[in-house]
Parts: sequence; C-alpha cells; structure tokens
Amino acid sequence: MAWAQANVRGTYERYAEQASSLGMTGAQVARTILAKMGVSDVKVESVAGQLTDHYDPSAKAVRLSEGIYNSSSLSAAAIAAHECGHVLQDVEGYQFMNFRASMVPAANLGSQFGPMLVLGGFFLNIAGLINVGIVLFAAALLFHVVTLPVEFDASSRALKLVDRLGILQGEENKGARAVLNAAAWTYVATAVYAGLQLLQYIIIARGRD
Repeated sequence: MAWAQANVRGTYERYAEQASSLGMTGAQVARTILAKMGVSDVKVESVAGQLTDHYDPSAKAVRLSEGIYNSSSLSAAAIAAHECGHVLQDVEGYQFMNFRASMVPAANLGSQFGPMLVLGGFFLNIAGLINVGIVLFAAALLFHVVTLPVEFDASSRALKLVDRLGILQGEENKGARAVLNAAAWTYVATAVYAGLQLLQYIIIARGRD
C-alpha cells in the first residue's frame, strides 16, 4: 500500500511539471471530451483537495481537484480524461460500474463494522459474531475487486480519447499512460490488502474451532 501510494504520487508530480503541447487545462480537456462524445448533461466542476478527482453520477458532475482543474500538465490531462471515461461508462450502462454502485452501502457497512465484529467476537468468545463480521467484510472485499475492471476500463477509454482527439501529442501519451498505470496500482494494492485482511479474519475464526 505504501509503495503504491508513493508511486502514484511520484509519477503524478513528475508529469505535473510537464505541460502538454496544446496547453489545455484539465477542465478544458474534460469539457472537450464530453462535447466530442455528445454528452451535454454533465458538468465539470472544481473541488477542494489534492487527487480528489471523481465522477459523481447522481449529480452528473465531473469534479476535478484544483490542481487538475487549472493545470495544463500531462497529469491533469490524464486524470481529467480518466474521469470522463467514467462518464462514458455511465452513459453506456457499463455493467461493472452499475454493480459497484449498487454495492456501496454494503461495502461501507462491511469495511466499518466487519473488523469490529470479528475482534469483538474474538474477545467475547462469540463465534457467530466473528462469522457475521467475516461476511460483512467479504462484501467490502468484493467491492474492491469489482472496482478493478471499472478503473482499468476508464483508463483505457481515457488513453484512447486523448490520442484520438489529439489532446495529447506523440510522446505525451506515454506520460498519460504512466500516470494512469500508477493510479491503477493503488486499486490493486487496496484489493490485495483487503484480501489479506479477510484471510486473517478467517484464520482467527478457524483458530477457535
């Protein structure tokens, strides 16, 4: 997890210092992609924080962090295009994205209360409580696993769009790919970490048998 976070931050900062040849800001990149794809009902907004970029399907808004919204760097172009990739998934009814959205309540519940129930059941010597915690946390793990194809697909769409629309030129596309690949590793690391946590909880449960 630490390596993945350091890798994405280092890659982001490296390409945040390299301006694209067209000089388009992240906001301009997002609006250009949406316009070219015929999407007119999605807003592009600035949001506070760093690397807080996301697409909110309920509000129909691509929200870009201030450093991405106003920057003309390769990192800004890549991240803005990635969020537009999620917009296109929403427009096309991408199944994994819809499935992930439906799992949000269960995933939040599982990540918050699953570990508490496992540990509580262990110290109180209540096997049933441990098992409930494992089931809840398994839902959180499934959410992280389903997130992988959603994020990889959005990045694939983004790279194709910036190249096909001429937003990035030549070698600039390699920089965008590096940024999105680094970001993808954070999702992989999160899923692996959650999987190891679930394994730990299962070992705890079996150790009581």
